[in-house]
Amino acid sequence: MVSLEFFKQEDFSELHYVLDENQLQYTSTVEQALQRTEERNDSNAFAITVFDDAKPCGFFVLDFGEDKFELTDNKKSVLLRSLSINPNVQGKGIGKAAMQIVDDFVKKNFPDCNEIVLAVNQKNNSACHIYLKAGYVYEGKSRMGRSGLQYLMYKKL
Repeated sequence: MVSLEFFKQEDFSELHYVLDENQLQYTSTVEQALQRTEERNDSNAFAITVFDDAKPCGFFVLDFGEDKFELTDNKKSVLLRSLSINPNVQGKGIGKAAMQIVDDFVKKNFPDCNEIVLAVNQKNNSACHIYLKAGYVYEGKSRMGRSGLQYLMYKKL
């Protein structure tokens, strides 16, 4: 069963997985995402661990900072970024399940939040598919990202 919890340092040993070059075009490693959050001293960003049967196997960041305004004008939104799943367990629906339950996690822990926004590279077909299946909406808005054109997606809570 897939579940989400706030990241704890003891999760890191299981989350220190290696992403291939293709995946690194589109997302950060867990270490990079944590480092970026620490460097910014960002109290608006929350690291989240994805668990499968109580074992850490994935990661993402919920960012309430200013970066979200590149995607939305909604002050009550959160930016979901740096999603990755351990390559050893990819293809088992863990990422999709995590994106389906993140809504309840956000509602429970951040009750004022009413929207999740994200940007996904247009060439990252598997991620686009996961987000669409999990109920995220793409209305034709895009922007240039570090690895090319990104689709801007959202999900109302």
